[in-house]
Amino acid sequence: MGRPNRAARAAITQRRTDAIDLKLAGIDWLTIGRKLAADPAVNSNGIAYPQGYGIEAYRRGAEPPSDGRLIELACKDVSKALAERSTVLDESTDELRKLMAERLERLFFGVYRSAIRTGNLAAVDRAVRIIERSSHLLGLNRPVRTEITGAGGGAVQVETTGLDELERLIALAGDTGSESAEG
Repeated sequence: MGRPNRAARAAITQRRTDAIDLKLAGIDWLTIGRKLAADPAVNSNGIAYPQGYGIEAYRRGAEPPSDGRLIELACKDVSKALAERSTVLDESTDELRKLMAERLERLFFGVYRSAIRTGNLAAVDRAVRIIERSSHLLGLNRPVRTEITGAGGGAVQVETTGLDELERLIALAGDTGSESAEG
């Protein structure tokens, strides 16, 4: 089986879209598989779905896919379609990020010139805010380092305990809860 032609790729894309739509509607995997099967004997609508599951076997007159195989194919379609949509979304997000960075750069140029020439403190503040926003947008800020320290800034003391001590603490906690519920 070679690479599908343009019409076949379009039909596969439509099948994957249908698979996602059916899954979003709460349809189980087997029903999705049967609805999108190529063989009319398996297809729940009794038709040959274009580029449906088992299309090659159907064309050769071979047995249609089993229920397990239909489930597998439906899951695979949804996974691939979601991965493709995620890639498209990532690319769109990158393009939007570039556009926003360009806008901020244009704003910064005008504000920066005013801040430098006139020393206008409002323009300086605005320039700093644009720089902060650009840095955040482009991921240039370093992560904040966080440390947890013990008493007096020293190391945190970690104690280990045995099973007997744990059971004692659990029993103690259980006794406290039952006393407060009665009191």
